[in-house]
This record gives sequence, C-alpha cells and structure tokens, in this order.
Amino acid sequence: MNLLQEKILEIKKQKNALLLVHNYQVPEIQEIADFLGDSLELCREAQRAKDVDMIVFCGVDFMAETAKVLNPDKKVVIPSAKAICPMAGMLSMDVLLEAKKKHPDAPVVLYVNTLAEAKAEATVTCTSANADKIVKQLGAKQVIFGPDKNLAYFVRKRVPGVEIIDVPADGHCRVHRFIGNGDEAIELKKQHPGSEVWAHPECEPEFQERADYVLSTGGMVKRAKETDAKMIIVGTEEGLIDRLQRENPEKIFLPAKKYAVCGAMKRITLENLFMAIVNEEPVVEVQAEIADRARLAIERMLEMS
Repeated sequence: MNLLQEKILEIKKQKNALLLVHNYQVPEIQEIADFLGDSLELCREAQRAKDVDMIVFCGVDFMAETAKVLNPDKKVVIPSAKAICPMAGMLSMDVLLEAKKKHPDAPVVLYVNTLAEAKAEATVTCTSANADKIVKQLGAKQVIFGPDKNLAYFVRKRVPGVEIIDVPADGHCRVHRFIGNGDEAIELKKQHPGSEVWAHPECEPEFQERADYVLSTGGMVKRAKETDAKMIIVGTEEGLIDRLQRENPEKIFLPAKKYAVCGAMKRITLENLFMAIVNEEPVVEVQAEIADRARLAIERMLEMS
C-alpha cells in the first residue's frame, strides 16, 4: 500500500465515509474499497449505507446518482465530474416518453446504466446480473427495454415469448462494442486448449453466441473461483481482470481484446479520490421529485432480485 492510499484510508475513517468502488476502477482504488462490486452489488451496498456520514463513489455518473437516490439525506461525492457514461446519455427522454405513449400497457425496464430522470419513468430497473430474471417476473407480453441493445438480445434469448421494445434502437457500450465479435478471443482459446471464454451481456450478439459463458462482472468474479480452467479469456473492460488475477493468483486471465478500457471509469484516480474526500466534492445532486420516482424503480429491482 502506498502513502496516498494510506492517507485516503485515514481521512475516510475520520470522516466516517463509505468508499464504494466498481470493478472497472484501477487496481490502486480497488485495493482500498470498503466494497468492490458490480452495479447490482453496489446498489445493495448503497441501500444498506445507514451508519455513514458520506458516500464516496468510484464509478461513473449514473452509479453515483443511484447512490444518492437511495440515500437522499446523505452527502454523495464522485471524485471526477467527468466520469460520464456514454451509454447512459444515449437514451433521450423524448425517445423514452414516445415509447411509453405508443405502448401504454408495456412495463418499462431500464438498465441501471441510465440517468435518474430516465429511471423516474421506469417500472423497474435492472442490471446485467438480473435483467432476464426481472423481465421474466413481470409476466408481460411486451416490455420497453433500454438502453443497451446487446443486453436486450441477452434477455430475448432467455425469456422467449416476450416482445422486447428497444429504446433507443442502437444503445450500446462503446467498450464492449470495441471487443467485437469475439474473433480474437476464439483464436486465444485455440492457442490455449482447456481455457474458457467469457462474454459480458453488453458484448455483441455474435460474441455472446461464441462464448462459453455470458456473465455479469459479478458473475465473472463468482465463476473465477469455481472453474477448474487455469486460463480464462475475459470479454469485458480490462479493469475487472486486475481483480480476478488478484483474487485468483493460481489462474491466468487474458483480455478478449487488448485496450478494452472505459475512459470514463479511468477518469477517477487516487489523486482526485484524495481531493474528493478532503474537500467533499464534487457533490452529486438529484432533484427530489425525480429521486423519489427513480427510487421506486430501483427498490423494486432490489426486491425482485
């Protein structure tokens, strides 16, 4: 542990702050997290954050917003206001409201990778770890779903008979789209017999079909401990590989495609994390009326998960 990490932990303790960290953060931040996890796990931890005075969220904008929605009376800080998820911005309110108008009886299931104003229009939110389960439990014939087109594909495969209406038509994660159709991952598997190939549900359908397992990042963390494979080819943002390797040193984890890096996640550094805890800013704010409505959709997801 370096000096700056020690200083952050010291000040965090003095301020009774909770440090929530997403799996895609840099290793130096992962190492000092109070809780390290995927979106669903972090939602649950944020909901349980009752005895802290401040939440410091090392993730992108919509994640910090979710923590604020679940904790309206607590100060929530994100180390960089520039940690903005491009996918969350792909779903415009005009498109969402038009879909609701066109399909008034269809429940709206929105990926947590959306901004609070969109969540406020949702019946329930979901993550890549529970999207298919949420849609199945609704029992509806039609579901408005967004903003990730590839996650919608994942759900269609697992919940046949439900018409999934994509909002928007081509919402996607730039990092997982960059990983492509899995050619490089399959070539690596040929070079390493006995290895496993994992794809995240945000990956392109062609890659999902070719992978041995399609898993959320939380699912990948769990599978890493269970598998007998000694080499795993991981189809998601490469920050997760740091965690997988640290927790499973006897196995080898390779990226499905090199340089699959989320620039928004990497906006957060030890340096701006230190300044965020010291200065207690940038502060995350969500308008009360929007937060109240968004909270219903998030809490419904947690109840159904």
